[in-house]
Amino acid sequence: MFLADVIGHVVATKKDDSMQGKKLLLLRPQLVDETNPTQFRNGVNTIVAVDNIGAGEGDLVMFCQGSSARQAAGLKPLPVDAAIIAIVDTVDVLGQKIYQSS
Repeated sequence: MFLADVIGHVVATKKDDSMQGKKLLLLRPQLVDETNPTQFRNGVNTIVAVDNIGAGEGDLVMFCQGSSARQAAGLKPLPVDAAIIAIVDTVDVLGQKIYQSS
């Protein structure tokens, strides 16, 4: 599982029939900064993930990739490589809160 900021959404009007009605969000992975573990740093890639839980732009989410993504409710038969599985409330690192949802 990984953490990411939701930075946008993806609209695809023509897609595999099995993906009709699925919300697609654009994610920027977040890593705990090695030089200052009291903050995150952006990952270098972006990910498109299916959202079944109602996340939106600006949320910090937990997501999984690969075959684990298809274990989320209703995704098993779909061609999905990334799925949002939680909206994060808080993150503590080394006893310090580095994220608190607003």
